[in-house]
Amino acid sequence: MVRTAAPRERRAIAVEWLPMIAWLSKSHAFPPLTKALRDPNGLLAAGGDLSPERLLAAYSRGIFPWYSPGQPILWWSPDPRMVLFPAEFAPRRSLAKVLRNREYEVRCDTAFEQVMRNCAGTPREGQDGTWITEEILAGYCGLHARGHAHSIETWVDGKLVGGLYGVALGRAFYGESMFSHATDASKIAFCHLVRFLHTQGCGIIDCQMRTDHLASLGAREIPRAEFAAHLTELTPRPAMSGWADISRLWFPAEFPAKFPGGTAHHATEDA
Repeated sequence: MVRTAAPRERRAIAVEWLPMIAWLSKSHAFPPLTKALRDPNGLLAAGGDLSPERLLAAYSRGIFPWYSPGQPILWWSPDPRMVLFPAEFAPRRSLAKVLRNREYEVRCDTAFEQVMRNCAGTPREGQDGTWITEEILAGYCGLHARGHAHSIETWVDGKLVGGLYGVALGRAFYGESMFSHATDASKIAFCHLVRFLHTQGCGIIDCQMRTDHLASLGAREIPRAEFAAHLTELTPRPAMSGWADISRLWFPAEFPAKFPGGTAHHATEDA
């Protein structure tokens, strides 16, 4: 859910590999996923735009944009793919008390652009910049305006302290980025998101690339072909609804033992 390659590394990738990948036309068609490069893993195409129509066409096939300022838009579909099946979610036990104390408020879609800007501006170990450009921000705000992109937000004393955003298509959710300015703030938002998605019959949460943090929560890698097959089944289904209900979710005393998955892990710090 958090992309970690440093911008200067991606600039080098663009210069070296652009002649070997497809350039997109005005249509929203993408090359077959099998055309993606193995090195760098998943680089599939370049160019095009970030219109809602193109972004939806990309996500429905398991493709996402990722590039640095000054680059053309780069489109990726890595193999394997890091995913979380909601039934396999395994939060750490120490988070249970935090969730039950309710010393926070979780909201959905009340500060979408603010969440994106916090994701862009929060320093991360191993990164020297952000891939969330103004162009990216405008593109996803366009998806949000159409009801396809959502922010899950953690608030304390009226202040936004953490959250995440992503794209929802049918019964699939694609995590994009998260941030945390207080202990466990992004984990709180993520727990509420997963519980909500489970109640909605969501079949898969796309985490894109492996991180230890995501693995500690139950996410795992699967082959790209398997991921694409899941999307073929899940994205045509009716859209998930009732996103405001995320703020009313509760966590029983048995959490996480009776949460989908039922096996607690010891998660690392917020990514």
